[in-house]
Amino acid sequence: MFLSELTHGQRAVVRGLVAASPDIHASILRRLADIGFIAGESLQLLRRGPGGREPLAVQIGETMFALRLVEARCIRVELQ
Repeated sequence: MFLSELTHGQRAVVRGLVAASPDIHASILRRLADIGFIAGESLQLLRRGPGGREPLAVQIGETMFALRLVEARCIRVELQ
């Protein structure tokens, strides 16, 4: 499953990064990895933007990130 499929409060472990569409460049995947979305890291989806869409507020460790939906669709996760 992908981070974009989590519901509020769900916890998961990152399993990997994949380009969810041809519009996703390697630089976006590198940026996600650089900020902490690497295999084995635990995360929690805190909330979504208006209407349940974007941005998605995600916490890894002590840090909270706001991700676009297209970025969340690149992060494969496994529920904890």
